[in-house]
Amino acid sequence: MQTLQQFLLEKGYTKVKLKLTKTNHFEVKATINGVKGLFILDTGASSSCVGFEAVENFNLLAEDSLIKAAGAGAIDMDTQMAKKNKVKIGKWKHDKVVLVLFNLTHVNTALINHNAEPVDGIIGADILKKAKAVIDYEKKYLYLKL
Repeated sequence: MQTLQQFLLEKGYTKVKLKLTKTNHFEVKATINGVKGLFILDTGASSSCVGFEAVENFNLLAEDSLIKAAGAGAIDMDTQMAKKNKVKIGKWKHDKVVLVLFNLTHVNTALINHNAEPVDGIIGADILKKAKAVIDYEKKYLYLKL
């Protein structure tokens, strides 16, 4: 019988290693506009996000947004948006990704308090859907369709 990995690789997927943190989140390395970063993989986040403090680092063109962010214990947070970003995760890439920018301090404070590394942002369901993502929780791999 074929393994999940064999099946997905035959179907044109690429695999990316996930790291399980002390807070029981998966982290994934990704590149935005040519700059590497560390991100939480969050299937429950509707949009992929980057912290305000990383705007310059990732060469993002921030625009004001009327959308209010909520999640991870915080609600009604101001956001900005950055359109047309190049996102690369492993060998998978997409050139027109919209990212939500918001204050990630509460997320990183919680991570640091649990002896985990702070992150640059969150990879959410928008990117996971675009990439037809499959998560192998047991083996800690993310599969993305090329």
